[in-house]
Amino acid sequence: MSVVQMKRIRILGMKKDRKAILEFLQGQGAVQVSFLHQENDVLKTTDVSAQQQVFVKNAAKAEEALSALAVWAPEKTSLLSSLEGKKEIPVAEFYRMIDSRDEIMRLCNRVVNLNRKMADVISEVPKLNDQKTALQPWMNLDLPLDTAGTAKTAVFTGSLQGEQSLEQILTDLKKEAPDVESAEVEIISASPQQTCIFVVCSKTDEAAVRDALRHMNFAAPPVTGLHTSPAEAVQQIDKKISDLNAKQDEIRGKFQELAQRRDDIRFASDYYSIRAEKYGVLGQLLQTSKVFVVEGFIPEPAVADFEARLTRRFDAVVEIEEVPEDETPPVVLRNNAFAEPLEGVVESYSPPARGEMDPTFLAALFYYLLFGIMLGDAGYGLLLVIGTGLVLLKFKNMDAGLRKTLKMLLYCGISTTFWGVMFGSFFGDSVNVIASTFFNRPDVKFKPVWFEPLSEPMRMLAFCFLLAIIHMFVGLGAKGYQYLKNGQVLDAVYDVLFWYMTVGGCVIYLLTMPTMTEMLSLDKALPSALQLPAAVILIIGAVGIILTGGRESKNWFKRLLKGLYALYGISGWLSDVLSYSRLLALGLATGVIATVFNQMGTMAGNGPVGIVIFILVFIIGNILNLAINALGSYVHTNRLTYVEFFGKFYDGGGRMFAPFRSNTKYYKIKEDL
Repeated sequence: MSVVQMKRIRILGMKKDRKAILEFLQGQGAVQVSFLHQENDVLKTTDVSAQQQVFVKNAAKAEEALSALAVWAPEKTSLLSSLEGKKEIPVAEFYRMIDSRDEIMRLCNRVVNLNRKMADVISEVPKLNDQKTALQPWMNLDLPLDTAGTAKTAVFTGSLQGEQSLEQILTDLKKEAPDVESAEVEIISASPQQTCIFVVCSKTDEAAVRDALRHMNFAAPPVTGLHTSPAEAVQQIDKKISDLNAKQDEIRGKFQELAQRRDDIRFASDYYSIRAEKYGVLGQLLQTSKVFVVEGFIPEPAVADFEARLTRRFDAVVEIEEVPEDETPPVVLRNNAFAEPLEGVVESYSPPARGEMDPTFLAALFYYLLFGIMLGDAGYGLLLVIGTGLVLLKFKNMDAGLRKTLKMLLYCGISTTFWGVMFGSFFGDSVNVIASTFFNRPDVKFKPVWFEPLSEPMRMLAFCFLLAIIHMFVGLGAKGYQYLKNGQVLDAVYDVLFWYMTVGGCVIYLLTMPTMTEMLSLDKALPSALQLPAAVILIIGAVGIILTGGRESKNWFKRLLKGLYALYGISGWLSDVLSYSRLLALGLATGVIATVFNQMGTMAGNGPVGIVIFILVFIIGNILNLAINALGSYVHTNRLTYVEFFGKFYDGGGRMFAPFRSNTKYYKIKEDL
């Protein structure tokens, strides 16, 4: 409903209480610390970056340990565990765990070292398997691959490219080394890729044979340093792999033991993250040898309670000031239960700038409405209501942002159910299909309270255009409200009233034309007597826009041109109105897809097999339809809100309030620090 008023706050405290006061601020989470002044001859900052880096390093170490446990000792959790939120612990328990922080960090180091050891063990197995693969062509060799020969003989073990016969090898060898009288060649194995050979020659012919083999593209074995035969080497490798697998099992067992203290490691991550944030602020505080200063922003409603708590606990002075006009304070939105779920949507667009209204309530009024029309099926709406309602009731401690999103979907589900009843859609035409197929009652239908869009699409289109005009007129009215609130009465007339007159007069004039009303399937046109007044209002508004649209220019000719260009903006109104036809498109898509799945389910008849097939098709089809069209409704509702609605009055450009607090990942401390 509104933007909470912000105040400038300055806290002056004794330097001996500096860390305690910062812990208090962090626990309260009521002040956004901003460093508004620079160092001078009196006030200096203290370099605590070294200590901060220690805390950052410890937090990172704890996260690394948790990641390792997640891999080697995964925690058994339910599908909905992510909705449970942070675990709450009393402040006394928090401080008790602080006393064991050093021991917990030693635990983290053990986990990290185990993870590295496991990585080393795992990395060895592929290397050994590669060695086994490389040795397979040499399994028939009963000598070590690195056999060098004897005192009188030389031995060459290696491979030639491609598959070659013994005759071919001997021929090539004789050709390359004609002076060699004798050389024994044995083929160990042959494949299309290579031929593995074992060559023995006289010691006196060693050089000639080596040169000959080199010219024949002879290559040494890929595995060297083995002092046993390949078969024995493979046995040794298998033994090593077996030992490594046993080592992995042993390390996994240790991970399982250490995983019993996973919560302690989570605490360490949160604790050191809190400390790192505190020292990040501490290093920027202005201070003297005796006192220090904290500056920032605080929401006005929190001032009295915060000041009382702080001064009751510490010898400190609190100064509260108005935020100067040249400063942009952070934004806190305050809305009722109906509009609060839409705060995330507004924040995703942009928080309101200083002096700008909070659009959340107005956005919520139409957001739920538009979403419901787009999805437009009572069955899907009930599923959203029941699903989100049960989750909200069961998980009380979930993240605040996620709770807002689920509440938004709950309200969207209520709207979807309402419009499904109005349009006569309950999982498409499932009521009629089930009644006629399995109960021989084609007369039973889920009848619409208002009308059925599939049967009267033009009537639905007219309804969508009406919503478009109302939606954008409300946005234009919000712009006028902001002008009047700021005392800009003439601007409200020029930029709001003239557009109301131009667009409103145009709409009324068109609705007096029978051709237009017939095209939109309206019952009857407006009285023709309204044509002249509508035309007069339209012309007055258009002339007013032309004369005032470029009022910032002093040159009358430029002012006129800018005014004409401003009037050209009416084409934008036309395109914006047409954008709301997506309400018709998505609403029809939901119903048509559901109807198609229902018809597909009845193709097997009404026997026992047909019933089973219908149930399967019905469940799977409607789940897919709900997922796809709920996503489409969400996306296009945001689009209509951001472009067509906000485009009429809202700029944004603010920044959200980001208080100095304990931003924990795993735990929520129940009481103030």
